[in-house]
Amino acid sequence: MGTRQRGLTPTIKGKTMRNESLDRAPRYFLRFDLFNRLLHGFLMFSFLGLAASGMPLRFNQAPWAAALANIMGGFGAVLFFHKTFALILTFCFLIHVGTLLRRVFIRHDVGVFFGANSLVPQLNDFFEMLQHFRWFFGQGPRPRFGCFTYWEKFDYWAVFWGMLVIGTSGFMMWFSTFFGSFLPGWLFNIALLIHADEALLAVWFIFTIHFFNSHLRPEKFPIDLVIFTGRVSERELREERPAEYEKLLAEDGLAAIETDPPPLWLKNFGKLIGFSVVACGFVFFGLTLFAFITE
Repeated sequence: MGTRQRGLTPTIKGKTMRNESLDRAPRYFLRFDLFNRLLHGFLMFSFLGLAASGMPLRFNQAPWAAALANIMGGFGAVLFFHKTFALILTFCFLIHVGTLLRRVFIRHDVGVFFGANSLVPQLNDFFEMLQHFRWFFGQGPRPRFGCFTYWEKFDYWAVFWGMLVIGTSGFMMWFSTFFGSFLPGWLFNIALLIHADEALLAVWFIFTIHFFNSHLRPEKFPIDLVIFTGRVSERELREERPAEYEKLLAEDGLAAIETDPPPLWLKNFGKLIGFSVVACGFVFFGLTLFAFITE
């Protein structure tokens, strides 16, 4: 019997056959194009800016809030930065909605609402969630997820809803003279409460639930680079989203999305940004939680 060599497997009559899985470089597939990665980047940047400028206003009596406001140039400067980041986030939201409307009404892509790649929750997501909970306790197999999982859809709609509620109430207070010409004054008090509490809820959700779902769960710990590189390996696609992988394989769709491996500089850039954002998020979460408990 021949000896086993690296990259070779023994076969009958002492012949050897090259192990393709060892020789072949990993294949990568495009999951997020450059446009959506940049849009997410501006969204992430603006949300961090809103948290950094909004939480000192929400907890203005806390010592850390006053210190952070002084670093920015005082509470007047904090309000200026808050409005600036609000505009950036609003543009991100409008661009995203405009892209969806273009897909539906110009490209006639109704799959945005009902297709296998849709982010709209469907009945199958509910059953996958139940099956996933059973798998947590060893009572069944892991669900065969498709393009988007139920928690990714939950993350998406939580952000979408938050933008509508927080944005609407924020613009009401920003342009109070205009809205006050036809809205009752008591409505602005409600808008202030909604804006402050929904913003705090959004900060806590993003910096805990979203961070865990995206980066801190065992399969992805300590960071998931897909939103920075846009690429997912064949192994990741096959193991994490087997339903989508098999669908693409059956339809010969893998070749259409195959791409080059992520360059080292892009992976390092993603790690730098990702770890920095997660660290800042945990700091903000801790400060706001402490201020909320002690106020």
